[in-house]
Amino acid sequence: MTERQYVRYRERAEESYAQNICDSGAMPLPEARRKAQEDYGTLLPDGLATEGHHLWTAYDGDDEVGMLWLHVEQKSDGPHAFGYDFEVRADLRRKGYGRAMIQAVEKLCREWGVVSIGLSVFGFNLPARTLYEQMGFEVTALRMRKRL
Repeated sequence: MTERQYVRYRERAEESYAQNICDSGAMPLPEARRKAQEDYGTLLPDGLATEGHHLWTAYDGDDEVGMLWLHVEQKSDGPHAFGYDFEVRADLRRKGYGRAMIQAVEKLCREWGVVSIGLSVFGFNLPARTLYEQMGFEVTALRMRKRL
């Protein structure tokens, strides 16, 4: 990901994350926007240069098809990765790009000796949940709520 791509990504991603938080029912949009801004500021204080964080743009030829943000952290049993963001361009979904991106990052993580890859997905995002399950990801925790 280039610096220019990062700036575009960051603006779009913070708003998208805030909307997802709101849509999940966790908090109203104004609070979700503040949370998104704070979370991104905390996680990526140095943008692309933030240590341990890797942000990539995926291409098909010269065409940008998606992006992936992975954090790798050393723990007592080896390096662990966490996918903070993963997106395929809306008009290109369900064409195999997501699967190819996950396979590419898994290959890279194996080369780095990564022990596991984690991620979070909003409960309402059934297409993403389905893809992750098909790719072998397992549910490790569930967060539930009831609207009153």
